[in-house]
Order: sequence, then C-alpha cells, then structure tokens
Amino acid sequence: MVKRNHKYQSGEGAQYITRKAAMRKLQLSMQDFRRLCILKGVYPREPKHRVIAQRGSTDIKILFHKKDITFLLHEPIVWTLRDRKIFNRRIAHARAKGDNLLKNVRMANYPVIKLDHIIKERFPTFMDAIKELDDCMTLLFLFSTFPATKVITRDLTSLARRLTIEFMHYIIAAKAIRKVFVSIKGYYFQADIKGELVTWIVPHYFPYQPQKKEYVDFKIMRCFADFFTIMAGFVNFRLYNSLNLVYPPKFSVSIDSDESRTNEQTFVSERIAALNLDLLRSDQAPVEEEDENIDFQLLEGDKDSDQARKLREEAVSLTKLKTLFKGLKLFINREVPREPLVFVIRCFGGRVSWDKNLFVGASFDETDETITHQIVDRPSMNKQYISRDYVQPQWIFDSVNQRKLLPANKYFIGAVLPPHLSPFNRDDAIYVPPEEASMQAGNDFEKPTREEGVSDDEEEDLRLEEDGRKQVQLDFALEKAFREENAEVYNSGEQVDKAKESDKEDDDQNEEDTRRKEKKKKMAVVSGKIYKENPKEQKQLTKQEEALRARMVKSKHKKLYRKMMDKQKRATKEANLLREKRQQIDKKKRQEQTEKRKVERKNILAK
Repeated sequence: MVKRNHKYQSGEGAQYITRKAAMRKLQLSMQDFRRLCILKGVYPREPKHRVIAQRGSTDIKILFHKKDITFLLHEPIVWTLRDRKIFNRRIAHARAKGDNLLKNVRMANYPVIKLDHIIKERFPTFMDAIKELDDCMTLLFLFSTFPATKVITRDLTSLARRLTIEFMHYIIAAKAIRKVFVSIKGYYFQADIKGELVTWIVPHYFPYQPQKKEYVDFKIMRCFADFFTIMAGFVNFRLYNSLNLVYPPKFSVSIDSDESRTNEQTFVSERIAALNLDLLRSDQAPVEEEDENIDFQLLEGDKDSDQARKLREEAVSLTKLKTLFKGLKLFINREVPREPLVFVIRCFGGRVSWDKNLFVGASFDETDETITHQIVDRPSMNKQYISRDYVQPQWIFDSVNQRKLLPANKYFIGAVLPPHLSPFNRDDAIYVPPEEASMQAGNDFEKPTREEGVSDDEEEDLRLEEDGRKQVQLDFALEKAFREENAEVYNSGEQVDKAKESDKEDDDQNEEDTRRKEKKKKMAVVSGKIYKENPKEQKQLTKQEEALRARMVKSKHKKLYRKMMDKQKRATKEANLLREKRQQIDKKKRQEQTEKRKVERKNILAK
C-alpha cells in the first residue's frame, strides 16, 4: 500500500504555528507568553509563502517556528508561570474569605522568576554579552530617569540607576570613551570595551508629566528591563574584576536613601555626586589596563606601508585622547546639565566641581584661583576671573570628537557656536556637510613635491627634448651669421659654380634640418586640450552599464540586487534633499545679511 502525502503535513505548512496555537500548546496566557518569548529571545518569523504556512488561510496571522515553541516547552520559567497562576487563584480565594493571615503567607511564598540560567544560555561567552550591551545600557539609562509608577516600581528605577552609575564608573576608570554627540534624542556615547565599540543613548532629563493615555505598553518594556538588569549585573561584575575594582562599589554618597525615593531632585543630585568620586580598589592593587599601544616591533618589516602608518597615528592619537583634560580644573554653572559633562570630563582625566550650596559632591569652590575653565550657558556674567576661560558646553564635546583642545575663543560667552558635527558619519556617506568637508580637507591636505602625473622617466625625456630644441636653434643662428658675412662671395661671377654647389649643399642641409626638426616635433610634448564630457551621454552610458549588470545577475540573486539598488537610490535621494535644504538655509542667511546691511546703510545716511 502506497503512503499518501496529506496536504500541509510537510514543508512550510508543517513548520509554522500560529500564536494562538502556541499559547494553547504551552498553556499560557497572552501576557505570560509575551514575557517568555522576550526573555528567551523567540520572535515571530516571516515565511516565504504565507498562504501555505497558514494552511490555506489568506488572513495575516502571527506565525512562530514550530521548533522555537518546542524549545520553550522545556523551559523552567514555564513551570514558574504556571505556579504563579495557581498562587494568584489561592490568594484571591484567601482575600475573598477575609483571611489576611493566609493571604500574607501565600504572598510571602509567591514564586520568584530566576533569569540567571537564561543569561548564560543566551550569552555563552563574555564577548557575546559585550556585543549586546548597546540596547541594554540604552534601556537602563531610560528607566533610570522614570518616576515610580504602578508598573515601573521605584525598586526597578533605583536598580537601573545603580547599574548605570557602576557602568559609567568603569568607563571613567578605563578611559574608554571615544565619541560623543548631542542630539534632540539625548547624548550619544561610544566606548571601546574589550575591543568592541558600544554605543548607547542617555536621554535628556525632563520633569515627568503624567499622560492621560499611555502610548507605550510599559508592561512589555518591564520584561526587557528585568532581563537587562540581570545581564548588566553580570557584565559589571566582570568589568570591575578586570580593573581590580571592588564590586559592588561603595559610594560615599547614598544613591538609594529614603529622601531620594521621595524627592526627584535629590535622586538626580546624588547620582551625579557619585560620579565625581574615585572608587576603591581591591587590596590597593594596580589597575590592569589593556595595552592599547601597538607593538611596532611587529611592523618593522613593513614600516613604510599605509597600514602601519595609520596604526601608529591611531595609537598616538588615542594616547593623547585619554589625557585630553588632564591638569584642567573645570567649574560648571548651575544652568548647565551636569551629568554628561561630569562623565565626559572625568573620562579624560579632568577635575570638575559645581556650587556646593545647591548640590552635594562638590570638590572645590568657584573662587578657586586654579580653575582653568568655567562652563557657562548664559549670555553674560557679572563677575569674571581673568585667570580662567569662560566657555559654552559644546567646547567639551567638540574637543573630544576632534581629539584635541580646540581654541576657546570660538566658544566664549555669547559667541555664535560652530556647527556641532556628528562623529558617527560613515566614510562612504553620499552627503558630507560643507563644514566637515572643509575640516577634512584642512587636516588631510598635503602639498605635492612634484607635479601630479609626471614621473622621473618623463621628466628626463622632457629635459633631453629641451636640450635638442636649443641645439637646433643654435645651428640655425650660426648658419645665418655665416651667410651674411659671405654675401659678396656668393654674388661674384667667378664663383658661380661654387655658389651653385654650395646652394645645393645648403638645400641638402636644409632638408636634413627640416627632417630632423619634424622628427623632434613628433617627439616633443605638446600641451593637451581639455576634453569636456557630455553629461547626457555619460548618464546614458551609465544606465546602459547598469542595465547590462542587472541582466548578468543570477535569478536567485535578483531580489537581493533590487534591494541593494533601491537602498542606493534612497540614499541618493536623501542626500539630494539635504543639499537642497542646505542651499535654502544658506540663501536665507544671505538674504538676511543683505537686508541687515541695507538697514545699516539707511541708518548711516539718515545720521
């Protein structure tokens, strides 16, 4: 008897399962199923043939891979979630009976979800956790600014704040910051941790305003926060041990006091004060800093290569960057956001303080004569000291991105600041702002030692050609002078035959000189003419080349090729829009300046 293949029993019809069927199989509610998928890293899949995967249904359904759901069946958290469901029913039963003692006993024995095994499962090595640290720190910094709500409790925000302070202290001790950028979203930081670049965002601090409608599901975000707090604890422990720092660190300022739990201003002030203090080291042991200097002995055989030169320049630049603010004392005015500035200044060896009457943790007063810079964000100040520079906050961030202390005169009080350029621009970006292009041209411009495109052999040929031309001119000049001196001899009748013979010889000589001159002329270097390409023809040729290239792509790669070309077109379109926007801005500025000059002229003439 031949076995018959039934429909949807093989292929995509048997590989995918709907969310409703998955919840029924796991015996979990929607909330618990979402939480389990977030913790385990299981997400919906997009099949190639949706109708077959949905077994003939044309509706849009959320599909999971069957292997992922089978993988979740053996998770210990599933049993904990089922136990919680039982305890919730028992607690509700005790509350309905009015037995508070039984209710409190059952609430004390409420099952706790442990995520340690999931962290080890999802991140087998420490470097795997470092690579996923971007989202972790971004979310924890966001939660550290949240107030206490019904879903997001004060315990969670306090834990997130403590973990972020510990992480920032490691960055300060390791001097790992590489790039900083301020945008409307917040402060972008990029650090080099164990050779991996980690980028995270610290949001701007604004007082909390309750909303009537919650546009974000904080219950889902709470699941991510629970996972990332455990992960950050593991990572901070390993990072502190690598620098011989005591973990958990002990701060002289309490960051989790009773007052900070009720007063948001005290909550923020204690957090910044904790950043301005050094941490204890284990047994006074020296810090095991990573050797980021390049071993130039390995490059001795290839000293003149571009790669070796770039590595040397990067090593020297990085060494200078780590001590950028070393020896500087900076004072922050009360109107300036302190946390990002304190963090950046301390990362590069500087000392920082603020008004001790307003905030705790100040290390020196404003009247200190050894202060080198004062950071101000107001149009003017009544009292100023001659011994220090008064700069705006952007000076700190621009100096870090340029890896050198920029001149302070462009950032004085009331000065129009230069544009704050993003250090995260790609090298292959289509659109480059004019300021960045001029800056790159100023840094990378080198005067050539000789004319471009002329080699040593070509120079020798040009020199020989010039010498030959001078010799020919000298021969013609001598011959002309000889003829003028012997003109009478050529005219006398006694020597007609000799003159004819001489003329014949002269003709032969002239023909030979002419041939030699033509030969030299062929060998001479003639100045070239500029060939102007027709843009329409070039564009048509480019289109034909692209069409030919598209035809040569294999059928299985055509979809990928189309995506690549669409991405390139979108990038070109965005670059053109940015150029047009910049042109409009420049045009508007020129018009404003012209109108301003006209008004000034009218005022001068009126006077």
